[in-house]
Amino acid sequence: METTERRVLVVEDDRAIADAVAARLRAEGFRVHVVGDGPAAVEAARTGRPDVVVLDVMLPGFDGLEVCRRIQAERPVPVLMLTARGDETDLLVGLAVGADDYMSKPFSMRELAARVNALVRRADKARVTVENAIHLGDLEINRAERRVFRGGVEAHLTPTEFDLLVHLAGRPRTVLPRERLLADVWGWADASGTRTVDSHIKALRRKLGADLIRTVHGVGYALEVDR
Repeated sequence: METTERRVLVVEDDRAIADAVAARLRAEGFRVHVVGDGPAAVEAARTGRPDVVVLDVMLPGFDGLEVCRRIQAERPVPVLMLTARGDETDLLVGLAVGADDYMSKPFSMRELAARVNALVRRADKARVTVENAIHLGDLEINRAERRVFRGGVEAHLTPTEFDLLVHLAGRPRTVLPRERLLADVWGWADASGTRTVDSHIKALRRKLGADLIRTVHGVGYALEVDR
């Protein structure tokens, strides 16, 4: 596993949880830095340039949602958000401000490590050299620069939003089940995170137009632009 030099920033004010998460990720070969409040998290992300951030919602200073918003504005980075069990509002807002994945407390350390590894693999895959652009109607996706334009206007997407759009654009007008999107884009082996797909689709519509992606209820989504 090529995670030896990968850096993870863990942002958690509960010391016992932070220490347990850090120990598990270090055992996986990651270099881990732990902070316990919002301002320290933003500064650590700026100076340490982590490959992944594990981020609790409830923090001193300012909360994890504001942390996510600020660090994504400076440099897109994969974020795994930790939320209280059943807190739907935090989950949806977290995904809206740029979180890539989420877990509800209490959680399995094994599952957390698997999710972090999946985020790293996806980020590595995104860095592989690819053909420069996809043109579909008035949609332009520059994969080398990871930039998206519609009607000549640039839309600023999070890393996961970009990867999801590229995946849909690779099969325009083809309905892709949410379970397949979870497997192909997020690297999840099960279908427990379909709300994650729905939230990212909602974000793409907000940023690129409500007409861009068609919902097929009970099945999945299709990109609805001309070839």
